[in-house]
Amino acid sequence: MNSIFNLKGKVALITGGGGVLGGNMAEVLAKQGVITGIVGLTLEEAEATVARVKNNGGEAFAVKANVLNKEELEVARDFVIEKYGKLDILINAAGGNMPGATIGPDQAIYDMQLAHLQKVIDLNIIGTMLPSQVFSEIFAKQKSGIIINLSSASAQRPLSRVVGYSASKAAIDNFTKWMAVELAGKYGEGLRVNAIAPGFFIGEQNRALLLNPEGGLTPRGEKIIDHTPMGRFGVPEDLDGVLLFLCSDMSKFVTGVVVHVDGGFGATSI
Repeated sequence: MNSIFNLKGKVALITGGGGVLGGNMAEVLAKQGVITGIVGLTLEEAEATVARVKNNGGEAFAVKANVLNKEELEVARDFVIEKYGKLDILINAAGGNMPGATIGPDQAIYDMQLAHLQKVIDLNIIGTMLPSQVFSEIFAKQKSGIIINLSSASAQRPLSRVVGYSASKAAIDNFTKWMAVELAGKYGEGLRVNAIAPGFFIGEQNRALLLNPEGGLTPRGEKIIDHTPMGRFGVPEDLDGVLLFLCSDMSKFVTGVVVHVDGGFGATSI
Protein backbone atom coordinates (compact mmCIF):
# COMPACT_ATOMS: atom_id res chain seq x y z
CA MET A 1 0.00 0.00 0.00
CA ASN A 2 1.39 3.40 -0.97
CA SER A 3 1.28 5.91 1.86
CA ILE A 4 2.81 9.27 2.72
CA PHE A 5 3.62 7.72 6.07
CA ASN A 6 5.91 5.00 4.60
CA LEU A 7 5.33 2.40 7.29
CA LYS A 8 5.21 -0.74 5.14
CA GLY A 9 7.47 -3.47 6.50
CA LYS A 10 7.92 -1.90 9.92
CA VAL A 11 7.56 -4.08 13.01
CA ALA A 12 5.55 -2.80 15.97
CA LEU A 13 4.66 -4.10 19.43
CA ILE A 14 1.59 -2.91 21.32
CA THR A 15 1.05 -3.59 25.01
CA GLY A 16 -2.60 -3.41 25.98
CA GLY A 17 -3.46 -4.37 22.42
CA GLY A 18 -6.54 -6.21 23.63
CA GLY A 19 -8.18 -2.97 24.74
CA VAL A 20 -10.38 -0.66 22.71
CA LEU A 21 -7.70 1.92 21.88
CA GLY A 22 -4.74 -0.47 21.63
CA GLY A 23 -6.70 -2.87 19.46
CA ASN A 24 -7.72 -0.12 17.05
CA MET A 25 -4.11 1.06 16.85
CA ALA A 26 -3.07 -2.46 15.86
CA GLU A 27 -5.60 -2.52 13.03
CA VAL A 28 -4.62 0.96 11.82
CA LEU A 29 -0.92 0.14 11.68
CA ALA A 30 -1.54 -3.21 10.00
CA LYS A 31 -3.52 -1.49 7.25
CA GLN A 32 -0.39 0.55 6.54
CA GLY A 33 1.69 -2.60 6.11
CA VAL A 34 3.12 -2.76 9.64
CA ILE A 35 3.77 -6.22 11.09
CA THR A 36 1.97 -5.77 14.39
CA GLY A 37 2.71 -7.68 17.58
CA ILE A 38 0.16 -7.79 20.39
CA VAL A 39 1.48 -8.26 23.91
CA GLY A 40 -1.08 -9.86 26.22
CA LEU A 41 -1.21 -11.35 29.69
CA THR A 42 -2.35 -14.51 27.93
CA LEU A 43 -1.94 -15.66 24.36
CA GLU A 44 -5.73 -15.98 24.08
CA GLU A 45 -6.15 -12.32 24.96
CA ALA A 46 -3.59 -11.24 22.35
CA GLU A 47 -4.86 -13.64 19.69
CA ALA A 48 -8.30 -12.00 19.71
CA THR A 49 -6.79 -8.79 18.35
CA VAL A 50 -4.47 -10.71 16.01
CA ALA A 51 -7.49 -12.43 14.50
CA ARG A 52 -9.20 -9.09 13.78
CA VAL A 53 -6.05 -7.77 12.13
CA LYS A 54 -5.66 -10.86 9.96
CA ASN A 55 -9.35 -10.81 8.99
CA ASN A 56 -8.71 -7.35 7.55
CA GLY A 57 -5.72 -8.56 5.56
CA GLY A 58 -2.99 -7.42 7.94
CA GLU A 59 -0.02 -9.29 9.39
CA ALA A 60 0.09 -9.72 13.16
CA PHE A 61 1.40 -11.99 15.88
CA ALA A 62 0.71 -12.60 19.56
CA VAL A 63 3.23 -12.51 22.41
CA LYS A 64 2.55 -13.48 26.02
CA ALA A 65 4.07 -11.14 28.61
CA ASN A 66 3.10 -9.27 31.76
CA VAL A 67 4.19 -5.63 31.46
CA LEU A 68 5.19 -5.78 35.13
CA ASN A 69 7.50 -8.77 34.65
CA LYS A 70 10.91 -7.93 33.23
CA GLU A 71 11.88 -11.54 32.54
CA GLU A 72 8.73 -12.16 30.49
CA LEU A 73 9.30 -8.95 28.54
CA GLU A 74 12.88 -10.00 27.80
CA VAL A 75 11.62 -13.32 26.43
CA ALA A 76 9.20 -11.40 24.21
CA ARG A 77 12.02 -9.12 23.06
CA ASP A 78 14.22 -12.06 22.13
CA PHE A 79 11.33 -13.70 20.26
CA VAL A 80 10.75 -10.59 18.15
CA ILE A 81 14.43 -10.26 17.27
CA GLU A 82 14.76 -13.94 16.43
CA LYS A 83 11.66 -13.91 14.21
CA TYR A 84 11.87 -10.48 12.56
CA GLY A 85 15.41 -9.25 13.20
CA LYS A 86 14.28 -5.81 14.33
CA LEU A 87 11.68 -3.72 16.14
CA ASP A 88 10.67 -0.27 14.91
CA ILE A 89 7.78 0.84 17.11
CA LEU A 90 6.72 0.25 20.73
CA ILE A 91 3.30 1.47 21.83
CA ASN A 92 2.68 1.38 25.58
CA ALA A 93 -1.11 1.15 25.66
CA ALA A 94 -1.42 -1.02 28.76
CA GLY A 95 -2.99 0.82 31.68
CA GLY A 96 -6.12 1.25 33.70
CA ASN A 97 -7.85 2.22 36.92
CA MET A 98 -9.40 0.52 39.94
CA PRO A 99 -12.43 1.52 42.04
CA GLY A 100 -10.44 1.70 45.26
CA ALA A 101 -8.08 4.31 43.78
CA THR A 102 -11.08 6.50 42.94
CA ILE A 103 -12.89 8.68 45.45
CA GLY A 104 -16.67 8.20 45.23
CA PRO A 105 -19.16 11.08 45.57
CA ASP A 106 -19.79 10.19 49.23
CA GLN A 107 -16.15 9.42 50.05
CA ALA A 108 -13.05 11.38 51.06
CA ILE A 109 -9.33 10.90 50.46
CA TYR A 110 -9.19 8.86 53.68
CA ASP A 111 -11.32 6.16 52.08
CA MET A 112 -8.85 5.44 49.30
CA GLN A 113 -7.56 1.86 49.33
CA LEU A 114 -3.79 1.66 49.34
CA ALA A 115 -3.69 -1.75 47.62
CA HIS A 116 -5.78 -0.47 44.71
CA LEU A 117 -3.74 2.72 44.48
CA GLN A 118 -0.54 0.68 44.29
CA LYS A 119 -1.94 -1.48 41.50
CA VAL A 120 -2.97 1.56 39.46
CA ILE A 121 0.44 3.18 39.90
CA ASP A 122 2.23 -0.05 39.04
CA LEU A 123 0.17 -0.75 35.92
CA ASN A 124 0.30 2.76 34.50
CA ILE A 125 3.82 3.83 35.46
CA ILE A 126 5.89 0.65 35.84
CA GLY A 127 3.85 -0.96 33.06
CA THR A 128 5.10 1.78 30.74
CA MET A 129 8.63 2.23 32.06
CA LEU A 130 9.55 -1.47 32.12
CA PRO A 131 8.62 -2.27 28.49
CA SER A 132 10.37 0.95 27.46
CA GLN A 133 13.51 -0.17 29.27
CA VAL A 134 13.48 -3.68 27.82
CA PHE A 135 12.56 -2.94 24.20
CA SER A 136 14.53 0.29 23.83
CA GLU A 137 17.66 -1.85 24.13
CA ILE A 138 16.86 -2.94 20.59
CA PHE A 139 16.45 0.68 19.51
CA ALA A 140 19.77 1.66 21.04
CA LYS A 141 21.58 -1.04 19.05
CA GLN A 142 19.72 -0.14 15.85
CA LYS A 143 20.13 3.62 16.37
CA SER A 144 16.45 3.89 15.50
CA GLY A 145 13.10 3.25 17.11
CA ILE A 146 9.91 4.94 18.21
CA ILE A 147 8.12 4.76 21.55
CA ILE A 148 4.58 6.05 21.95
CA ASN A 149 3.10 6.22 25.44
CA LEU A 150 -0.54 6.66 26.39
CA SER A 151 -1.21 9.64 28.62
CA SER A 152 -4.62 11.08 29.49
CA ALA A 153 -6.65 14.27 29.63
CA SER A 154 -6.40 13.88 33.42
CA ALA A 155 -2.61 14.21 33.45
CA GLN A 156 -2.39 18.01 33.23
CA ARG A 157 -5.86 18.77 34.59
CA PRO A 158 -6.41 16.46 37.58
CA LEU A 159 -9.99 15.21 37.58
CA SER A 160 -12.02 15.11 40.74
CA ARG A 161 -12.29 11.60 42.22
CA VAL A 162 -9.72 9.81 39.98
CA VAL A 163 -6.68 10.48 42.13
CA GLY A 164 -4.58 7.39 41.35
CA TYR A 165 -5.14 7.42 37.60
CA SER A 166 -4.56 11.17 37.25
CA ALA A 167 -1.33 11.05 39.25
CA SER A 168 0.04 8.07 37.35
CA LYS A 169 -0.75 9.58 33.94
CA ALA A 170 0.94 12.83 34.99
CA ALA A 171 4.01 10.67 35.63
CA ILE A 172 3.73 9.32 32.07
CA ASP A 173 4.01 12.85 30.68
CA ASN A 174 7.15 13.41 32.74
CA PHE A 175 8.65 10.03 31.81
CA THR A 176 7.95 10.61 28.11
CA LYS A 177 10.00 13.80 28.15
CA TRP A 178 12.76 12.24 30.23
CA MET A 179 13.04 9.18 28.01
CA ALA A 180 13.05 11.31 24.86
CA VAL A 181 16.09 13.22 26.12
CA GLU A 182 17.79 10.07 27.42
CA LEU A 183 17.53 8.11 24.18
CA ALA A 184 18.17 10.84 21.62
CA GLY A 185 21.02 12.28 23.66
CA LYS A 186 22.85 8.97 23.98
CA TYR A 187 21.86 7.05 20.83
CA GLY A 188 21.01 9.63 18.23
CA GLU A 189 18.13 11.34 16.50
CA GLY A 190 16.69 8.07 15.23
CA LEU A 191 15.22 7.33 18.66
CA ARG A 192 12.04 9.25 19.45
CA VAL A 193 9.62 9.11 22.39
CA ASN A 194 6.24 10.83 22.39
CA ALA A 195 2.84 10.39 23.99
CA ILE A 196 -0.79 10.61 22.96
CA ALA A 197 -3.22 11.99 25.55
CA PRO A 198 -6.76 10.93 24.65
CA GLY A 199 -9.68 12.84 26.06
CA PHE A 200 -12.78 10.90 27.05
CA PHE A 201 -13.31 7.72 25.09
CA ILE A 202 -15.87 5.09 26.09
CA GLY A 203 -14.25 1.85 27.20
CA GLU A 204 -15.25 -1.03 29.39
CA GLN A 205 -13.61 0.51 32.45
CA ASN A 206 -15.45 3.85 32.32
CA ARG A 207 -18.69 2.99 30.52
CA ALA A 208 -20.80 2.79 33.70
CA LEU A 209 -19.26 6.03 34.94
CA LEU A 210 -20.19 8.00 31.82
CA LEU A 211 -23.29 6.25 30.44
CA ASN A 212 -26.39 4.89 32.14
CA PRO A 213 -27.77 1.45 31.17
CA GLU A 214 -30.09 3.06 28.61
CA GLY A 215 -27.15 4.72 26.88
CA GLY A 216 -27.81 8.24 28.12
CA LEU A 217 -25.30 10.40 29.95
CA THR A 218 -24.71 10.06 33.66
CA PRO A 219 -24.24 13.31 35.65
CA ARG A 220 -20.49 12.75 35.32
CA GLY A 221 -20.84 12.22 31.58
CA GLU A 222 -22.88 15.42 31.25
CA LYS A 223 -20.17 17.45 32.99
CA ILE A 224 -17.52 16.07 30.65
CA ILE A 225 -19.53 16.81 27.52
CA ASP A 226 -20.30 20.31 28.85
CA HIS A 227 -16.54 20.90 29.05
CA THR A 228 -15.76 19.39 25.65
CA PRO A 229 -16.26 22.04 22.93
CA MET A 230 -16.81 19.42 20.25
CA GLY A 231 -19.72 18.09 22.29
CA ARG A 232 -19.01 14.35 22.13
CA PHE A 233 -16.85 11.55 23.43
CA GLY A 234 -13.93 10.38 21.34
CA VAL A 235 -14.00 7.27 19.19
CA PRO A 236 -10.90 5.11 18.62
CA GLU A 237 -10.54 6.34 15.03
CA ASP A 238 -9.95 9.87 16.33
CA LEU A 239 -6.42 8.77 17.28
CA ASP A 240 -5.52 7.37 13.86
CA GLY A 241 -3.96 10.50 12.36
CA VAL A 242 -1.80 11.33 15.36
CA LEU A 243 -0.70 7.69 15.64
CA LEU A 244 0.43 7.50 12.02
CA PHE A 245 2.11 10.90 12.26
CA LEU A 246 4.15 9.93 15.33
CA CYS A 247 5.07 6.50 13.92
CA SER A 248 6.38 7.86 10.63
CA ASP A 249 9.10 10.11 9.29
CA MET A 250 6.47 12.83 9.02
CA SER A 251 7.42 13.57 12.65
CA LYS A 252 11.15 12.82 12.42
CA PHE A 253 12.07 16.04 14.32
CA VAL A 254 9.39 15.55 16.98
CA THR A 255 10.29 14.00 20.32
CA GLY A 256 9.33 14.56 23.94
CA VAL A 257 5.85 15.89 23.21
CA VAL A 258 2.39 14.94 24.45
CA VAL A 259 -0.29 15.33 21.78
CA HIS A 260 -3.79 15.90 23.16
CA VAL A 261 -6.69 14.39 21.25
CA ASP A 262 -9.57 15.55 23.41
CA GLY A 263 -12.08 17.60 21.43
CA GLY A 264 -10.87 20.76 23.16
CA PHE A 265 -11.38 19.53 26.73
CA GLY A 266 -7.93 20.69 27.82
CA ALA A 267 -8.49 24.18 26.47
CA THR A 268 -11.82 24.75 28.16
CA SER A 269 -12.35 27.03 31.13
CA ILE A 270 -15.23 29.13 32.45
